Amino acid sequence: MSTHTPAPTGTAPSAPARPRDGGALPGRATLAAAVPGAFRKLHPRTMARSPVMFVVLVGSVATTLLAAADPGDRFGWAVTAWLWLTVLFANLAEAVAEGRGRAQAESLRRTRTDTVARRLTADRAAEERVPGTALTVGDLVVCEAGDVIPGDGDVVEGVASVDESAITGESAPVIRESGGDRSAVTGGTRVLSDRIVVRITARPGETFIDRMIGLVEGAARQKTPNEVALTILLASLTVVFLLAVVTLRPFALFAGAGAQATPLVLTALLVCLIPTTIGALLSAIGIAGMDRLVRRNVLAVSGRAVEAAGDVSTLLLDKTGTITHGNRMAHAFLPVRGVTVAELAAAAQLSSLADETPEGRSVLRLAEDGHGLPARDLDAVPGADWIPFSATTRLSGVDVTDGGTVRRIRKGAAGSVARWVRDHGGVEPVEADRIADRVAAQGGTPLQVAVSDTEGARVLGVVHLKDTVKDGMRERFEELRRMGIRTVMITGDNPLTARVVAEEAGVDDFLAEATPEDKMALIRREQAEGRLVAMAGDGTNDAPALAQADVGVAMNTGTAAAKEAGNMVDLDSDPTKLIEIVEIGKQLLITRGALTTFSLANDVAKYFAIIPALFAATHPSLDRLNIMDLAGPQTAILAAVIFNALVIVALVPLALRGVRYRPAGADALLRRNLAVYGLGGLVVPFLGIKAVDWLLALFL
Repeated sequence: MSTHTPAPTGTAPSAPARPRDGGALPGRATLAAAVPGAFRKLHPRTMARSPVMFVVLVGSVATTLLAAADPGDRFGWAVTAWLWLTVLFANLAEAVAEGRGRAQAESLRRTRTDTVARRLTADRAAEERVPGTALTVGDLVVCEAGDVIPGDGDVVEGVASVDESAITGESAPVIRESGGDRSAVTGGTRVLSDRIVVRITARPGETFIDRMIGLVEGAARQKTPNEVALTILLASLTVVFLLAVVTLRPFALFAGAGAQATPLVLTALLVCLIPTTIGALLSAIGIAGMDRLVRRNVLAVSGRAVEAAGDVSTLLLDKTGTITHGNRMAHAFLPVRGVTVAELAAAAQLSSLADETPEGRSVLRLAEDGHGLPARDLDAVPGADWIPFSATTRLSGVDVTDGGTVRRIRKGAAGSVARWVRDHGGVEPVEADRIADRVAAQGGTPLQVAVSDTEGARVLGVVHLKDTVKDGMRERFEELRRMGIRTVMITGDNPLTARVVAEEAGVDDFLAEATPEDKMALIRREQAEGRLVAMAGDGTNDAPALAQADVGVAMNTGTAAAKEAGNMVDLDSDPTKLIEIVEIGKQLLITRGALTTFSLANDVAKYFAIIPALFAATHPSLDRLNIMDLAGPQTAILAAVIFNALVIVALVPLALRGVRYRPAGADALLRRNLAVYGLGGLVVPFLGIKAVDWLLALFL
């Protein structure tokens, strides 16, 4: 291992400041930066993405032409000005939401540096210095203390402390090592100590940071299925109101009220009756939902994933690192009768030399530090054929040939070791199974160590691995139950261990001795029953299940395969954040539903404001509909148009912040939504239009 510290090959990026939550109101600088974007969005091709606001744009152009035909009509110019402000306010809401993403993207751009990579030659005998942009997939690069990692990749040799603050915003360094599920490194991060060899897995321009920049800017955001369905509904309502308003002109002419039902007034009526509030805020709500995830250091590949999180009904959580602390370390060697602790420790050490998992390395530490065995490496055992740990066989070990005699040693899960012993002519390990059951009953994880030599195949004993449940997990799972979400713990441990941990943590169910195929089968079974499934994972063996799940959250510390398979990446690598993701998804859906309810309800007040103004002069009996006692036809119409524009501005903070979510069932949430936003959508416009009408009458 190198002990010198070379000169840095790139400039260390500074950690961007990332607020954990957005404020309710956008700042003055944010608003100023968003105003040009609001005007750029007036392009018809951009406006056409929202049918409701496109109709408002067309109406604004039409009223502008009508007002220009009669320059002295102050009422026409006032209506026209406020219709244009309605369009601009809607664009401003979306521009503010996008502006927050661009600010975060800019902080990420500062992490990209032009590094010089130390690429290994084909025979790995020498290094050559090349620009980081010249690296291709599969290249091996050396990084030592002080070096900036030139690209995304996996550690294939060594272990090092890495500063990832430029990506995660966290100042504490993390350990990256070959093998296991903590081998992935990200370009732009800095090595703080030791030496690692990294295999590049992404081409320049397609790195993780590049993908993050595109996504947080909103460039890659597509409308979700629910968003598309709601857009179709709003477009349908717009067509219905358009037909209704168009027919008012001939009715008005027939009734003798044609003077009031002018094209300008009818355009104002149409804009007030169509659901402009939700049409203006719909895109901002979706962008803000992804923004809330990014502020919690979670990158969502699409808005669809955020939305799906809100509908999740089954949550799959790994035991290790999620429900428990994840530091399953070898605690003790427990030999069977006739075997000494020293013999078991020596066999466990040999069988773990090719095991790159954290558990395997902890066995080595216990054998060397706890039992005084000398440290060994793979080259120290002549005639050895090493068997690395495999998630399929759940075994690791070695075959040592000495003078024509082969001695085989295996370490792994009790069931796998028992099968291996039987396959090699051994007997059922009854005593070892009793020891394993005792370890499992204590909440530990038992690994068995077996040997096959001239004396036959037999189990030498058990390695006791210990782990503990994280504080507060039972309360979190109880909260999920109140949301109507079922939790399932996934573990490779035996059923007895899994049951003890599941009962302590308070999960609803568990899947023990889970293989990648078992996880896939469980997810498909849940989906076949109509449930949406969320899962967190970090290993290559989790990749198929992450791809199958409706919401797959990959840990940033995990393998490249896991991050490619999932539709979200947690930069903090905190699996319990999956619970927060579900809450953010539900908040997104509730916010959209609440503002849709408010938008549809507040049309009622505008109806009572404008219809009496149109026909009351011809049909005095309709004046009874003027329940707000508005001053006159022009002030009533103008008050409705002004309120219609201002309510968009008033609701922008709520769209960006989101409606506060409280764990409750769907029925309770629906009742609360109707009581607060349905009733509020009826009452607030009456008060608002009346207040604006009073001011107009006072000053005009």
